[in-house]
Amino acid sequence: MKFVRVSYENQIYEATIHGDDVSFIEGDKYGRWRYTGEVRPLDQVRLLAPVKPEKVIGIGANYAAEAEELPETLPDLPVFFLKPSSSVIGPEEDIEIPEPVREVIFESELAVVIGKEAKNIAESDVYDHIFGYTIGNDVTAPQFFHEDGHWTLGKAFDTFTPLGPVVETSLRPEEVYVKADINGVETQNSPTRLMIVPLAPMVAYLSKVMTLQPGDVILTGSPLGAHFVKDQDIIECKIDEIGVLRNKAVRSTVSIES
Repeated sequence: MKFVRVSYENQIYEATIHGDDVSFIEGDKYGRWRYTGEVRPLDQVRLLAPVKPEKVIGIGANYAAEAEELPETLPDLPVFFLKPSSSVIGPEEDIEIPEPVREVIFESELAVVIGKEAKNIAESDVYDHIFGYTIGNDVTAPQFFHEDGHWTLGKAFDTFTPLGPVVETSLRPEEVYVKADINGVETQNSPTRLMIVPLAPMVAYLSKVMTLQPGDVILTGSPLGAHFVKDQDIIECKIDEIGVLRNKAVRSTVSIES
């Protein structure tokens, strides 16, 4: 099932997509919910980021180029970082590049949406705590990486975490391909089986560091092919089973310098 958040007549609704229609729902989509009976054509609503996460966790350096390059044992300490919820935007919203950021990198990723509180869970229980999957774009300004290796600032700007277009609850995450185009030219196309830290041990590990709440998002890493983008570039992050997350990079008139 495909869950969305939409704007319709200046109101925000939770909904599901069925063909070319959007069916509004009420209640807790992570628990008990029901249809309201209100249905609208998809082309009459605006898709928003499909979730409002309390936190976004990114996994770094998590793809091999080929299966032969996958390590025999998992790393003892996965590379991960946090992105603020204020960086989240939805499909068709602009990625704003503020001054004095020179250029940014986009990274197309499979994103996990947590559906049930997860604390100190075992790998075997991970999928019971996942609500579904969406597409994430981990936008990064590498010039703001700290010389000691701190990544947070370069990933934390407003608009630097596009998510969407839907949360797909019926997906086999180990069987999908993560793809991306810039201005219609493909730059990424890799299967998730090339993840260095697979999804189950990744989520189980994180749950031992921090309690994962419903709606939290985990960006599972970006395949090779992440690329610099500039003003007016169109970025399309794709997973066939989920859809296309499309955003434009625009040079902002706002400067972060005082």
